[in-house]
Amino acid sequence: MVYHQPALLTEAIEGLKIRPDGIYADVTFGGGGHSKEILKNLNKGKLIAFDQDRDAEKNATEIDDKRFIFLKQNFKFFKNNMRFYEAVPVSGIIADLGVSFHQFDTAERGFSFRFDSPLDMRMNKEREFTAFEIVNKYPVEKLRKIFRDFGEIENCNRLAYDIDVARKGEAIYTVKDLLSAIQNCIDKKKESQYLAQVFQALRIEVNDEIESLKEFLNQCLDVMETRGRLVIISYHSLEDRLVKNFFRSGNFEGEIQKDFFGNVIRPMEPVNHKVIVPTELEIKNNPRCRSAKLRVAEKNKSEIINQYNKIILEGRNN
Repeated sequence: MVYHQPALLTEAIEGLKIRPDGIYADVTFGGGGHSKEILKNLNKGKLIAFDQDRDAEKNATEIDDKRFIFLKQNFKFFKNNMRFYEAVPVSGIIADLGVSFHQFDTAERGFSFRFDSPLDMRMNKEREFTAFEIVNKYPVEKLRKIFRDFGEIENCNRLAYDIDVARKGEAIYTVKDLLSAIQNCIDKKKESQYLAQVFQALRIEVNDEIESLKEFLNQCLDVMETRGRLVIISYHSLEDRLVKNFFRSGNFEGEIQKDFFGNVIRPMEPVNHKVIVPTELEIKNNPRCRSAKLRVAEKNKSEIINQYNKIILEGRNN
C-alpha cells in the first residue's frame, strides 16, 4: 500500500526555488515525497523534516543522508526546533496540510467513515484526546460550533442535537455508532460529501489544526531569510482562506494596511496571485488530489522598511 502520493509535487518544488546550499524545512513529512525531491536539489544544503505521526517517523528511517534531520514534532514548535538545530535563517519551507493516504486507509486510525473503528482521529497517537471525547462529552453548543466553523455544515444545529440524543442512551464509541446517531441528518444524495464535512470538523478539533497552522505561519516570518519561499498546499476552504489572507496581508483576517503613500504593508509577497490547482491528468492519476490548492509567498525584502512604515501608520492613527 502506498503511504502517500503528494499532490502538486512538481509545482511545489518549483515554488520553493531551491538553492543547492540552502536550508529547507518540510514540516509535514508524511511519506517523504517532498523531502526526497528537495534532497535531489541540494548539494551542501540541509533539510529538516517534521511530523508528529510515529508512522511517518518510520518512513524517515529510509532516508540515509547526512543533510537530513527528522523531528517527531508538531509544526507549531517549528521556530524553537529550527533554532536549536542552528538551521536559521531558512531558505524555504513547505507544508502539505492534507491527511495522508495511510491515515485515511488505516481503519483503526478512525479518519474515514468507510471503516468501522474507534472514534480516534489523532495525528499524534501519543495524545489522549480523541474524537470520542468530543462526540460524547462536548456540550451541544460547542458541538454545533465546531460543525459550523470547521465543517461548514448547514444543519449543524440538528446534527449536534441528534448526537446529544443518541449519547444520552448509550455512549458513541465507534464510527458505526456515530453514523447511526446522525443518519437522519444526512441528505442521501450528498452522503459522502456530508460525512466528509462531519469527519473533517472532528479531525480539526481533535488535532487543533487551525490554531497550529496560525502559530506555524507566524513563526515562519521569524526564521525565514529575505526572499525565502513558503509553499503551502491546503485541501479545504478554512485553511486556504487563512493562508491566502496571511500571504496578502500578514494577518489572518485579510485586513490590508497601507502606508502614507498608499503602499501595502505586508511581510510577505504572494508569488502566485492565482491559486495553483492540479491538472486534469494529475486528478485522473490521483483522484484524492482534486481539492488541493497551492500558494507560494516570498519573504519581503523590504520588511524592515515595512515595519518602519507600520510605525508611522500607527502613529498617524493615534
